[in-house]
Amino acid sequence: MLLKPTFLMGLVFTKWACAFLLCCCLITSGVYSVEGLHGSSKVRGVNLGGWLVIEGWIKPSLFDGIANGDMLDGTEVQFKSVTSQKYVSAENGGGMNVTVDRDVPSSWETFRLWRTSESEFQFRTSEGQFLTCDGGGHFVSATAKSPSTYETYEIERSGKNRIHLKIKGGAYLQATTDGQLSANYPGTPGWDDNAATFEMTVVSNSLHGDYQLANGYGHNRAKDVLRRHRNSFITIEDFKFLYKHGINTVRIPVGWWIAFDPDPPGPYIGGTLEALDNAFLWAQEYDIKCIIDLHAAPGSQNGMEHSSSRDGFTGWPTSPDYISDSLHVIEFLVSRYAKHPALLGIELLNEPSAGTVSLDVLIPYYKQGYQIVRKYSSSAYVIICQRIGVADPLELYQANIGSHNIVLDLHFYNLFDPFFVNMSAVDNIQYIYKSREGQLQALNNSDGPLVLVGEWVNEWNVTKGSQKDYQDFGRAQLDVYNAASFGWCYWTVKNDREHWDFEWNIRNNYLQLGNSSRKQSLNILGLLGLVFSWFCLLQFL
Repeated sequence: MLLKPTFLMGLVFTKWACAFLLCCCLITSGVYSVEGLHGSSKVRGVNLGGWLVIEGWIKPSLFDGIANGDMLDGTEVQFKSVTSQKYVSAENGGGMNVTVDRDVPSSWETFRLWRTSESEFQFRTSEGQFLTCDGGGHFVSATAKSPSTYETYEIERSGKNRIHLKIKGGAYLQATTDGQLSANYPGTPGWDDNAATFEMTVVSNSLHGDYQLANGYGHNRAKDVLRRHRNSFITIEDFKFLYKHGINTVRIPVGWWIAFDPDPPGPYIGGTLEALDNAFLWAQEYDIKCIIDLHAAPGSQNGMEHSSSRDGFTGWPTSPDYISDSLHVIEFLVSRYAKHPALLGIELLNEPSAGTVSLDVLIPYYKQGYQIVRKYSSSAYVIICQRIGVADPLELYQANIGSHNIVLDLHFYNLFDPFFVNMSAVDNIQYIYKSREGQLQALNNSDGPLVLVGEWVNEWNVTKGSQKDYQDFGRAQLDVYNAASFGWCYWTVKNDREHWDFEWNIRNNYLQLGNSSRKQSLNILGLLGLVFSWFCLLQFL
């Protein structure tokens, strides 16, 4: 049969039209895909925060039973003599004598507690040295590099503020008339105005992590508290809930001590490995994938409670041993779970601080971590986290860390910065579209890792936001973060603060996962394109 030229032209045109529409369909349904996920081509995830790495603000009641709970490890305190009304000061922030001669307190007059018992403490200066005194009658200096017996003091309290300080040998410290601090007060001081009585001001008690909990309770009580918490905070019912609402991934923060389970170094408490094994079993049952996230590295990578810092200092980048130990943890985790069907990826380090962790330290660590993961798995995604603080995500694109299945993790919060303080609901939403969307588009189009928005939350600094305001804010974030080439993970699954609590948001209709208008319109366009393409083929082929 001979075909007319017009028919042939129409057939050719139709084939090109079909090809074009099929391409449109593919574009609108998402260019990127992540292997092995349920329910979506990309990660739609939730963090299991506050479970295997403790963050006290997520569940403050965990700390309620600690005696002297306002004096946990890392608490910042200042001492003022009641007689001279002068503050105790470590000259130059440490490394010299300790005086009692300052009218106004600042960093030299602020000490961080190391807790050795309910009533005994060591005091670290702003430069990192410890107060030390080797016996009665001697002066106190801030010259010890590490603490031991001579650096340990008993605190006696009267009420909330008045204290005595006593060295291990029994002598009380006093403020001398010439402005020194010495261990030679005669006898036992009362609580009236005398040279051995000081007023203690708690400047900050903001660290409530695993170290503070375990060291605050002591091993036996902490073991009981954490056992109950790990068995009840996250259960298989949570995985059932997540699956029901379209979540296909959980990002699970873990601490470095998991590699030493069941008997990690003190004061840490074993049991996190068993809980992580359970999470993998539950995830497999509900076709959910797991990202294991090294949230707390040895020595702390950012000085915050979620990195299990003892006192706010960032020790991880300063010690080759800490970095080597972190790589050991990565190897332990990937060797254990590499063949598990629920494993999606390993995150090598959460939120290293831009102010203290240099790229010269971080990039070699990431490269070694990538090679360790690849030794055990050719397919597991290797996730690297952007530094927090002033840091450009492109700095990690240029580092050539790995060539296959590598992901950059960004954390987006309209919080924690004065920039967001006076923003209205509309301002916050516009910021998502005007700033975050452009950043994600630029990174998606760069030649480098896939992009994960690994932490975000439906919360802001708007004090009187309505339910509709929250719905609009959540919808804007989903509109934009759905475009991230690897996907997103909400922070966090449960929280005493309602708007941080993913399950609360879903149950109370503050976060509407299915109502991303942009995603819906794109999916509709893609479906229409596909239907029209097949219609054309049926007509002309």
